Amino acid sequence: MDITVVGEGAVLAAPDVLRLFAGVEARRPSAAEAYTATRAAAARLAAALREEGVADEDVRTVELSLGPEYEAYPKVSAYRASQGVEVVARDLARADRLIDTVAGVGEEARLNGLAFELSDPAAALREARARAFRDAAAKAAQYAELAGRPLGRVVSVSEDVRGAPQPMRLAADLAETKAASLSPGRQSLAVTVQVGYDFA
Repeated sequence: MDITVVGEGAVLAAPDVLRLFAGVEARRPSAAEAYTATRAAAARLAAALREEGVADEDVRTVELSLGPEYEAYPKVSAYRASQGVEVVARDLARADRLIDTVAGVGEEARLNGLAFELSDPAAALREARARAFRDAAAKAAQYAELAGRPLGRVVSVSEDVRGAPQPMRLAADLAETKAASLSPGRQSLAVTVQVGYDFA
């Protein structure tokens, strides 16, 4: 005879990495003009980020678009081009400065959102896992006592992890972001473990 119990463990950890979703956008009378203006603004943005000390490997292009805007279909009123980037900031103390850098590119600059995350969630997960296992062991011991049976060895273990590698993306508009400093808060990492025991 055996018993299976579920244990839960959670920890709060302070994020230490910021992912900033930014980019540039231009609206012009022709497709070529819109694209050229956007590429020029993207080059200015890349140079500004480099001057701010952001490594090339921490900047990734995530969007490139060009298309018409219609006054009344099929009449085209203008063309809009955009290029988006994901920027990784590994020093949160410089996050506000990084956003100022993007905004300083000019009227083409766009801020599309941000996400905070843990660069290395392993330690927090170890603690959450230990808490979950202790919770499962306490439940199993109680059930064994209620059943009047000694608790035997562990015969199976499985787990479910929530929260570690998937930071929440937050909408952030330019005016609101520049009005207040960013706050990463704390991120919850939770482990649910299912443990099977023998009844001796």
